[in-house]
Amino acid sequence: MTRSSEISRKTNETDIKLKFTADGSGISDINTGIGFLDHMLILFAKHGLFDLEINAAGDLNVDAHHTVEDIGIVLGQAIKEAVGDKKSIRRYGAIHVPMDESLALVALDLGGRPFLVFDAVFAGEKAGDMEAELFEEFFRAVAFNAGMNLHIKVYYGCNNHHIVEAIFKAFGRALDEATRVDGRIVGVMSTKGVL
Repeated sequence: MTRSSEISRKTNETDIKLKFTADGSGISDINTGIGFLDHMLILFAKHGLFDLEINAAGDLNVDAHHTVEDIGIVLGQAIKEAVGDKKSIRRYGAIHVPMDESLALVALDLGGRPFLVFDAVFAGEKAGDMEAELFEEFFRAVAFNAGMNLHIKVYYGCNNHHIVEAIFKAFGRALDEATRVDGRIVGVMSTKGVL
């Protein structure tokens, strides 16, 4: 059975349709209206081997904040729904990814206790056409809507494109590891018996 989900969310600020397949092959079709975010989400899908479709329209005439945050909300909901009861998944994932001069760590737990630690210093106010501060908002929305404990640390880097690319690639690979089914795990990966 393929683990997938389809979520739609419409507000006065955004209209988002998203399809997510955990057991994919890295195929994506992304249109957020924010070119740099499209690029990062394509990388996330490719390196996590997820299939991902996003069609988003937002009030970009105001700024990108609502669109970025709401895409994070919907992606988090889609991840949670696709993983379902979490039986036999590995639950944890952690990966370091280098990107030229930058090095990022992403560690996460799908145990249902949402939290975000975002430890990254950017080299300037923007990455591509996005305000760099919006990446923390994006990952907070993902973490809290997925029920994910998410830690992101950038050890060093001086090019914002490289820094953010390392983060998104690491996020994809860590989430792939955490969602992977392991036949040795009976029920959920918890001594409590529930997640």
